[in-house]
Parts: sequence; C-alpha cells; structure tokens
Amino acid sequence: MNKALLTLYLIIFSCYIVATRQPDYFDGEKYPATIHLVKETLTNKIVPKAYYSIGKNTYSINAQYVLHRYKEGDKVVVIVELEHPEQAAVYRFWGYWITWEELLASFLIAVLLFQVAVAITNNPTEEALAEQLSYKEEKKTKYV
Repeated sequence: MNKALLTLYLIIFSCYIVATRQPDYFDGEKYPATIHLVKETLTNKIVPKAYYSIGKNTYSINAQYVLHRYKEGDKVVVIVELEHPEQAAVYRFWGYWITWEELLASFLIAVLLFQVAVAITNNPTEEALAEQLSYKEEKKTKYV
C-alpha cells in the first residue's frame, strides 16, 4: 500500500513539475551567465545576481536560493524565454526543477488527503456495513 501511494505521489509530482516550470523548459533557451555579488540599496544585504547577455542587451536576475550559496564570478546557466528575456531563472536541479516550498506543500497536501481518506473509510455507518456484508456477486455468463 505504501509503495503504491509513494509511486502515485511521485508520478503526480513529476507531472506537476514538468508542466509548471517558468520559464518553460521546452520553449526556453539556455544562456551562460556570471554571478556578481551586489549590495541592495534598501536592505544593505549582499545578494547574488546572475548577469547574462542576449544579443546587445544585458540582463540580470536574482540568483539567491535558500539551499545554495554563490561566490563572485561563478559561472551558471540561465534558462530564458525569448519573449520575456528579463524573466529568467538559474538552471539548477534545486531551484529550477525542485523548490523547497513546492516540495513541502505537496508533501503536506498528500499527507492531509491521505488522512482524510483514512478518516472517511475508517468508521462506516451501520447501513453501509450491512450493505457490504450482504453483497453477493452476480453470476456472469461466459459470453456477453
């Protein structure tokens, strides 16, 4: 039972991931980028930004992610949809394909739905129990 639930969860989560990535994996193009540590004016915090060029234009995106630290001059790859070149993402497994927010939320939703299913099926009413006990399978002919 647990293997079936885990398999179902992984299939559904994988389909969700492939369908919802922004910029889109299938329509996007990959470009090289360089990390520069920039001091934000409002918070005075140093934030890693990925700088990349498409044609004559240079763009930058925030490359900060909870589970990864960049150093000045690191080389990364960004994925960009050419319709919106300013909306890119650093192409990494953690951060583009898997985000901790989505992983945590999907796991909590799966556990919640499992608990709801268990609560619904755990205590059947007397009528439902009697109906299940009195069920007799119909004889079926060999050829319909």
